[in-house]
Amino acid sequence: MAETHLIFFSAIVLALSYSYFISSNLPTGIYRFISLLPIFYLFTILPLLLSSTFATAVAAFFLTWLANFKLILFAFNHGPLHPQKSLTQFIAIASLPAKIKSDSSKSNNKSPLIVSIQSLVFPLLISFLYKHKQNLNTQIVLIIYCFLVFLLVDLLVFVSNAVIWTVVGVELDPPSDEPYLATSLQDFWGRRWNLMVTNILRHTVYKPVKLFLTGKDWDWVVAVLATFVVSGLMHELLFYYVTRVSPTWETTSLFVLHGVCVVVELSVKRALEGKLEFPVVVSRLLTVGFVVVTSLWLFFPPLIESGADVKVVEEFKLFVDYVKTIC
Repeated sequence: MAETHLIFFSAIVLALSYSYFISSNLPTGIYRFISLLPIFYLFTILPLLLSSTFATAVAAFFLTWLANFKLILFAFNHGPLHPQKSLTQFIAIASLPAKIKSDSSKSNNKSPLIVSIQSLVFPLLISFLYKHKQNLNTQIVLIIYCFLVFLLVDLLVFVSNAVIWTVVGVELDPPSDEPYLATSLQDFWGRRWNLMVTNILRHTVYKPVKLFLTGKDWDWVVAVLATFVVSGLMHELLFYYVTRVSPTWETTSLFVLHGVCVVVELSVKRALEGKLEFPVVVSRLLTVGFVVVTSLWLFFPPLIESGADVKVVEEFKLFVDYVKTIC
């Protein structure tokens, strides 16, 4: 186990050092992109070395998705790895879900109290599920899973930000911006939920597609749909790493559905030009309700049917018990 972890982390450092010292000195564009192809392949297979279901999911999210997409942007002098940084900053920003805060970024760092509450609620929910899952209604379990996913993404990115701030001393963008207060699907996906992924997809998919179709009245429609399709496919890939079973395409369907709904939502807004607006409370209930209901319908079933959810809960329970013994 220790040897596998040593190989895993050494491979990441060596791969990103190669990207920093070799690829960065090649001409921007196709030549640099080609030089990075071995790294893309390495970061795609590395998560398969891990035996833990949760560790595999995190590695696939950090490396196979985010790091590879950041390096694609880096090949064309875009993204969080450009302009050139120190080697330490380059490795930290590339391998962790974090983005250095720009001067125009909204200051929305979480207070220590909120983080403390989230850190307390997460293990409590894990322990509760571990003890009582068999006696709970399926819908209740799925709703708890929704809370866990929200807490987990927030905590993962918060910890990553803390590590990077400690190592390289730079301020980073927050992981999320209170997604439960979203007043529309555009607001939820574009400005509030999982902002690191939102930023990466905006620069790797949305903007290039929109630029390619410049001059077309429907350029933004194709760009929005393409962004959600890519997000769905990447989630489907992450699920494959975790479940190791053939894709059911339910997760991709979820993101395609949301992409279509965002397009409809924006089209209606443009047509009405602000003439009809719901009260904020109603908008929030409709938005969050739609996200939760569709997630219960299409996001969680593949994980539950494969038993991956049980494995992750068991792994977290072991971790929580270990923390209790040393505290």
